[in-house]
Amino acid sequence: MICFPNAKINLGLSVTEKRADGYHNIETVFYPVALCDALEIIPSKDGNTEMQLSGLPVPGNGSENLCLKAYYLLKKDFHLPPVKIYLLKGIPIGAGLGGGSSDAANMIKLLNKTFSLNISAKKMQDYASQLGSDCAFFIENKTVFAYERGDMFRKAEVDLRNYHIAIVKPPVHVNTAAAYAGIKPGKAVHAVEEVIHLPVSDWKGRLINDFEDTVFAQYPEIKSIKERFYALGAVYASMSGSGSAVYGLFNETMELKSLFPEYFVWEG
Repeated sequence: MICFPNAKINLGLSVTEKRADGYHNIETVFYPVALCDALEIIPSKDGNTEMQLSGLPVPGNGSENLCLKAYYLLKKDFHLPPVKIYLLKGIPIGAGLGGGSSDAANMIKLLNKTFSLNISAKKMQDYASQLGSDCAFFIENKTVFAYERGDMFRKAEVDLRNYHIAIVKPPVHVNTAAAYAGIKPGKAVHAVEEVIHLPVSDWKGRLINDFEDTVFAQYPEIKSIKERFYALGAVYASMSGSGSAVYGLFNETMELKSLFPEYFVWEG
């Protein structure tokens, strides 16, 4: 069985406080976009559970992949047969687009459907939260206002279907822990949950990603992408998550690949 885990962008991101458990409380809106990976599982004929990666590069040890972790997490509670896992990466990693989290959440959903485990959406979210703070979002995969660690949700009425969404990622990887280290948590001047109800044309200067100041100072090429988006007529532009991808919302279709020949470019 195959599925297509999609990415998300952050509409605003406010880091409000550091928690006693070492994590941070945040406020953001997760908005799903159609940029996706392809994930397939098939029964294993040799009795071994293994994973094969292709597509965009994924550094590190494949045995640490979140899809495998999701499989073994569910295997603790359910009788799962050995499987072969095939993941074709179309979402760049280290981009702030939630690709790995989406893969993990969709692995849970895929196992649930393939083997008729009858796990509720709420329970799947509980499993997903053990794998990463934003993994639970991808279980229902609907636009939400996310708070606490990014794993608590309220419905958010945001519709960007009339905008052309472009994503550009330079060939740099932003370390999330280092990005958080440069943040001074506090209440946002303009609350994310309030700003998103304004017209998109009013978001600039109000809908803020707290990571931008720190990340832009270290990686000026990321800042340059946002500036170029506005120069090209973007209604709104922002870094997603802790970077390094930047997205822009445009009124018209853009052709950006020739303008960013060295970068990953997606337009949807």
